[in-house]
Amino acid sequence: MHSPWLTIPLEDYEAHMSLPAVGQAQMLAEQLGKLVAQHAPTSVAIIGCAGGNGLDRLESTCVERVVAIDINPEYIAVCRRRFAKRLANIELHCADVESSQLRFEPVALIYAALIFEYADVVATLTTLRRNLRPDGTLAVLLQLTHADQRAITPTEYRSVSALARAFKLVAPADLRAAASLAGFEFDNSSRIDLRSGKQFLLQTFKSTRQ
Repeated sequence: MHSPWLTIPLEDYEAHMSLPAVGQAQMLAEQLGKLVAQHAPTSVAIIGCAGGNGLDRLESTCVERVVAIDINPEYIAVCRRRFAKRLANIELHCADVESSQLRFEPVALIYAALIFEYADVVATLTTLRRNLRPDGTLAVLLQLTHADQRAITPTEYRSVSALARAFKLVAPADLRAAASLAGFEFDNSSRIDLRSGKQFLLQTFKSTRQ
């Protein structure tokens, strides 16, 4: 199926995510910053990097190497323009996270925020496991079900509404079960509540030694 992420202009997506009624751009960047402060990884991979939201949080930290991945080549091009000079060791990949061809030197921390809602869980976990160091940390941020909230918040940026046809909620328990089968050990979780009313769950996993 053709990915809706290939049809959405980056400026629309970034503006949508930054609106006060949505507030997710700020939250995603903040969670990345907290993860780096907590786990002190020397290498980080961002799955679904878009234009690089949150990468500024990696400047002047312990992170020595950054891998940024997105399916949209235009997003990757913008991310390169914004951060190639700001982050000395940034490696960019235009790739589908489900692909068996996505391979890079394994990292200490993978941040996969709002990825599993659009991707096959088993295929994605296989990719992430392959590219994470033994004893490395996988951080997954999921959107939680909410009776009064639409999956994609309606805004003036109508192109973003195309995501609704691909979006699917993933139950945290189902992700934990799939992650265990893929070679991950559950570590911790914390809930995030936004002013919009939407709720999210950040779960961390450790990569078990093979």
